[in-house]
Amino acid sequence: MNYTPKTMAVRAKTWPRSLSIIVFALVALLMLTALQRQLIYFPTRASSEQLLAQASRLGLEPWKSVEGAYIGWKTPESNVTAFQMLVFHGNAGHALNREYFAAGFTALDPRFQVFLFEYPGYGAREGKPSEEQFQVAATDAVNLLLQNTARPLFITGESLGSGVASFIASTFGDRIAGLLLVTPFARLADVASHHYPFLPVSLLLTERYDSVQALSDYAGPVAFLLAGRDEVVTTEQGQLLYDSYEGPKWLWIEEDAGHNTLPYRHSASWWRQAGDFLLAPLPAPQP
Repeated sequence: MNYTPKTMAVRAKTWPRSLSIIVFALVALLMLTALQRQLIYFPTRASSEQLLAQASRLGLEPWKSVEGAYIGWKTPESNVTAFQMLVFHGNAGHALNREYFAAGFTALDPRFQVFLFEYPGYGAREGKPSEEQFQVAATDAVNLLLQNTARPLFITGESLGSGVASFIASTFGDRIAGLLLVTPFARLADVASHHYPFLPVSLLLTERYDSVQALSDYAGPVAFLLAGRDEVVTTEQGQLLYDSYEGPKWLWIEEDAGHNTLPYRHSASWWRQAGDFLLAPLPAPQP
């Protein structure tokens, strides 16, 4: 190729512009890699005293390990308690912000005792948020619940918590009686790619939360509750996870709801249907 003074001048102008774009892209990639946990986790911190006062108003009790370490919150045990429901909440706030699960499950069936798990780095719990830390802490909590009683243990995972719930199902297998996944996603990398299509996030993301892979090791009943206008993880991601699951499953799509506007009132139709589906495989309680 022959380079004329004109083409040389054009190339001279183009090269700095191209270099700027490359440098900008590299900086963006480095920032995404270094700050990705800040883009995923949005914990609300509070003192133990503040949380205890809030829990008391909600009728909830502290949930602690044998050594007295704080795990989360629970509804009081009663003489009709027959099932355990462990709730893993989404990526923002703290466990007490999800008291609607405790209220909803106990209203659905008073035989439920509900445990609201707190993530490391959230509420008053020590630690830093990460997939690994969540998995370790969640595994310890499930071991504690399974050791203390023979009551069937169900798991609810909300949004990011659906990734933790799926991991627990894959780890404990048929010791988990069933799952309720609320606004779930198939893989966190796919969600990130949806929001940042111009970046190779699947190569950079250290927090994986691959629920498709996790649920491939589980065969129990899974109920899926999706928001039809989910602007965060997208409805398509929840549908993909539902379609990929080969075990017994139930699907409810709340067509007009966004990611954070699902109806959790006791009268919402999905409560009864989800409960009937999850409890159906269990033997009827003895009179």
